[in-house]
Amino acid sequence: MRLDLFNNASFKRGRPAWVEALWLAAQSALLSSGIPGSRHRVFLLRLFGAKIGEGVVFKPGLRVKFPWRLSVGDYSWIGEEVWIDNLAEVSIGKHACISQGSYFCSGSHDYKSVRFDLITAPIHVGDHVWICAKSTLAPGVTAETGAVLGLGSVATRRLKPWTVYQGSPAREVRERPNSLEDEP
Repeated sequence: MRLDLFNNASFKRGRPAWVEALWLAAQSALLSSGIPGSRHRVFLLRLFGAKIGEGVVFKPGLRVKFPWRLSVGDYSWIGEEVWIDNLAEVSIGKHACISQGSYFCSGSHDYKSVRFDLITAPIHVGDHVWICAKSTLAPGVTAETGAVLGLGSVATRRLKPWTVYQGSPAREVRERPNSLEDEP
């Protein structure tokens, strides 16, 4: 690869540079801070264009690259030190749990290209999904309804519904009971 040839001029950041700079300052001061509570985080993310549902919980230490490319469904929990590196859209469904230290990586580089071209792809997390602590989702991953990605695992492809995955790369290890079938 020739890094002197790298050019990401075609990448669209989604907002003017001054908005991104303002976001970085606000993120550092409020979103990622150790201040307890979610209300200020919800307010700030919405202010910068994120679509956040009702009853969402955001813990301290959260990092979000571009809030205008983030949507989170009702009653989801986002744990401490989660990093949503969303160069592309990231959507998180309802009643999803994203545990501590998880990393959502929506961008990479083409190792076959001498120019090391930037590649981006959206990440989708369905309803009732649990992404366990210290897990990673690669660009283009979809975790379908009820999937579980185990502790410290790396998802590089689609996670089937109501299935538990573990390892690096993540492999299917068992079915997850659909507890929603038992609810009134």
